[in-house]
Amino acid sequence: MELELLKNLVSIPSHFGSEKKISEFIGSFLEEYGLPVKYQEVEGFGSNVISRLPGKKFTVVLNGHMDTVGLGDGWNRNPWGEVDGDRLYGLGSADMKGGLAALMTAFIEIAQLPRRKRPTVIFTAVVDEEGYSRGAWKLIESGELKDADLVVVGEPTNESLMLGARGRFVIKLSLRGKKTHAARPEKGINAIEELSKLLSRLPSIKTKKHRKLGWGSYCTLYMHGEADGLSVPELAEAVVDRHVVIGEDWEGVRKEILKASERAGVRGGLEVEKFPRPTPEMLPYVTRENNRFVSLLEKTYSLLWGKTPEKTYGQSVGDFNYFGTYLGVPTIVFGPVGGNWHGSDEWVSLPSVQRVKKTYVEFLRALGNSGRTDHITQHS
Repeated sequence: MELELLKNLVSIPSHFGSEKKISEFIGSFLEEYGLPVKYQEVEGFGSNVISRLPGKKFTVVLNGHMDTVGLGDGWNRNPWGEVDGDRLYGLGSADMKGGLAALMTAFIEIAQLPRRKRPTVIFTAVVDEEGYSRGAWKLIESGELKDADLVVVGEPTNESLMLGARGRFVIKLSLRGKKTHAARPEKGINAIEELSKLLSRLPSIKTKKHRKLGWGSYCTLYMHGEADGLSVPELAEAVVDRHVVIGEDWEGVRKEILKASERAGVRGGLEVEKFPRPTPEMLPYVTRENNRFVSLLEKTYSLLWGKTPEKTYGQSVGDFNYFGTYLGVPTIVFGPVGGNWHGSDEWVSLPSVQRVKKTYVEFLRALGNSGRTDHITQHS
């Protein structure tokens, strides 16, 4: 079932902002198996799909996003789905329709268990992960997940357990110089040149290190400035990415930029502000390695496949940041092997999708059985 479902998911274009068709497909697919479906509209982005299975004791959220980035150049495979050996190629196959297929089929299988033998499980497929995480934020803001004890996200992790991630600020820098004739630049302040002094210094700023998340980082994403005729440009702007770790906050980041500006001898009027976004900032988080859910998922995987999954921490951001910080519950990212995310000839491993699905099912069965794993036998 996983393969056919994955083929269907990949065949549906779902660039963020255009998720209506795929959300309708996912909802209809679940309804065919007799599962309750709720559509949660996210204005301009189609709808989140929510399905709740009542169970006992714990409430587990299974989460995946439906959207993809745009189709780039350089594809040699069919971007709407092509199977070659044990791989399926296609846009979004790894990020993250492979994980989504595993989540959906696991959810359907768990629905066959008696209520007393499973936890409460909430399946959620969301929009706009590749944009501003409007879907994930709508889920949290609406209270749909208020009883959650755990979130499992099916992003591609090569079957490792990702237990945290750095956060991110997007920063707008504006520098106002002094306009004068370009033949006499010494009489003015060239905004482009002055802002460039600061930008070139940003990568050398000593950021904080976290024992799990590593270091924070800077990267300039955009810069613009221009002259009015033969004049010294008086305004330049830049957009800068600042990935942060636990212990770093906005005020600290703003102060270190201003300090770097002083050290670089930047002239003119500098403004440092957050780049506007429609959802809250993506903050860093860590789920404890000895958390009961982490330990049980690790044990389940080990019993099934005869090896211990690696524990990792994300360098960049995703919907998991919202669940791990604003929802404030343990958040585990666990998904299949794949490659070329956001690039040409993206692919996902079909055997890995099946392993991940089986791991979800046995983990949820174990939770419904008070953590007992004696029903699990190793697969070849």
